[in-house]
Formats: sequence, structure tokens, C-alpha cells
Amino acid sequence: MKRLPLYLLLTALLSACASDPGTTQAGAKVEDRTAQKPVAPTEDTKPLIPPQTAVNPLKDPNNILSHRSVFYDLDSFDVKPEYKALVEAHGNYLATNPNAKVFLQGNADERGSREYNLALGQKRADGVRKILSLLGAKDAQVEAVSLGEEKPRAECHEESCWSQNRRTDFLYQGE
Repeated sequence: MKRLPLYLLLTALLSACASDPGTTQAGAKVEDRTAQKPVAPTEDTKPLIPPQTAVNPLKDPNNILSHRSVFYDLDSFDVKPEYKALVEAHGNYLATNPNAKVFLQGNADERGSREYNLALGQKRADGVRKILSLLGAKDAQVEAVSLGEEKPRAECHEESCWSQNRRTDFLYQGE
């Protein structure tokens, strides 16, 4: 007789585990109050991963637009073939971003007179400006000036430095 209450207890436990929690013994459906209901995200439940922000292509070192100088041969203002893609990328950027403005600074090395270098720097900046215009940049977006030999990038007196000083630099407004 001692085993009967134990047997009844085990039977009750097993039958409780086997029944559907959503129904009663009579078969009627019962609301499951333990089920999770969808909750709108709050400040506490938002994911910790920050949203992706757009990277400024002008500042992205992996983007061609982060390169800002076109270099020239001695006494030349023709854009070399290796810089055409760079100038085209800046032209396309300006065409698709009408609020962007760029200053083109033409530079020369120290050889030649001050007047010659100012004129050569202006021809270099104007040559790049003309290409940008052909690619869709508006005149109001581009200003071309010459700095002549006044803003050298390198200051030694040999070809390795002079070649760095023969350039046009792109300077975007607001940077």
C-alpha cells in the first residue's frame, strides 16, 4: 500500500509532462502566458553594432579621390597619361556633387624666373580645370590659381625634389 501513493504521484507527474500546455483536460484551448510577444526596440534593446555611416570618398585612403596631386615633366603643363584616371575621378565627383568646390593650385620647381614659374603653374592648373569642366564640373565649382615656385613640397636642389614640386594640387573647400 505504500507504493500506491508513490505510483499515483509518478503517474500524475508523467501525465502533466505529456499534456499540451495550450489545452485543458477537457480539450479547451488556454492562452499560453509564457510565450514571448514581439517587443518594439527601445534604447536598451537596440543592437550594439553601430549603424554604417557613409565614408567621405575624399578622405578614404582606398579611394582614388584621396590622391590630390598631378605631377608634370619639366616645362610641361600636359597631364600625363598616368594621372588621367585621377583627374577623371575628381571630375566625376564634382559633376555628381554640385555643392563641392575645389581649388586647383598650379606649382613649379625653382628653376626659371618667378614670372615664368607663375605662368607655368597657371597653365597647369588651367589644364586640369579644363578637363574637369569637360567631365561635367561647373565653372563655379573650380578655381585655378598659380603659386609658381612659392609652395615647394620638397626643398632640396636636385631632380628628386624638383619633380615633386612640378604639380597641380586639389584642395576641396571645407577640408
